[in-house]
Amino acid sequence: MSQGPHGARALFSLLFHGDKAIELVEAAWATGVLAELDAGPVSVGEVAERAGLVPGRLFKLLEGLEALGVVERVHEAARFEESRYVSREPLAEAAAQTVGPESIERDRLKQPWQHLRGRLAEVLRGAEGIPPDEFAWPPQTDEQVREFESAMATGVPPLAESLLAQPALFEGVGRLLDVGGGDGTLAARLAEAHPALEVDVYNLPAARELIEGRVAASPAAGRLGVVCGDFLEEPLPEGYDAISFVRVLHDWPNDVTWSLLEKARRALAPGGRLWIVEELRTPDRLAVQLFWTYFLVGVDGCFSRLRAAEDYLGWLAELGFDEARVLRGGPFEVVAARR
Repeated sequence: MSQGPHGARALFSLLFHGDKAIELVEAAWATGVLAELDAGPVSVGEVAERAGLVPGRLFKLLEGLEALGVVERVHEAARFEESRYVSREPLAEAAAQTVGPESIERDRLKQPWQHLRGRLAEVLRGAEGIPPDEFAWPPQTDEQVREFESAMATGVPPLAESLLAQPALFEGVGRLLDVGGGDGTLAARLAEAHPALEVDVYNLPAARELIEGRVAASPAAGRLGVVCGDFLEEPLPEGYDAISFVRVLHDWPNDVTWSLLEKARRALAPGGRLWIVEELRTPDRLAVQLFWTYFLVGVDGCFSRLRAAEDYLGWLAELGFDEARVLRGGPFEVVAARR
């Protein structure tokens, strides 16, 4: 049986005191301690002097970070000021993404998750979860569509970076259809990076105004467009060199995902390309998705799941796609194939 960095008793203790643990991280980030550890190994005394901290108190902070499993003590000295520590992996940027003012975690807290707090066991037994008028999947009103797409735009930068890290993908691609393309943030980023690329965003009619506003603000506005439709009910439009599903497929059950991939195959001409970008299943990504895993217990209509790359590769082969492969280089992998 595989085991994480902590046993169950230790892990549950950390979770129970999670508010204290995250304050340790916030303080270490805000005072520059994490940056020092990333450049380490460094002694307690050295960091305390440079950061203007009380050495004995800093020592206890470092002990707490070690308890979290993110810091290692590499030299234990008789005098605690001379004990040396180092981060197990880069921490400062990870902390900024988690506890910084623009973190995706803070954005997630805007969702109505409080309806589940203290009621999860009750909800699991069938009690009402998240009220549909506050969050429904698929979105049921124009306002819900706009709110959802605006929220999802926060997570676009690493997705765009993942595609842009694969320049060979764009060779010979003049027109791209970004299916379920949110508010157009991703399309704009790709078009701005590739001056010969035209990108149309395919989304529900309720998102048109939101997308048009984003398009108008882009230097590549002349090469960006909007195509409205419902991919659950309609075929995908034809005439594109590539079709992308970026953080879209994992929101749907297997049969719906299969149907969307089949619609993409039918829409693409021979030689057309298909790109899938989303968080593929790993232990770390399951952990980062914990908020949504918790939240969606109360939303029966949403079947969000992280899939393994092998799932997509197998389906693409069965559907007749060629050259299906996983490309690495950016924050997320890109599953790419040819029609």
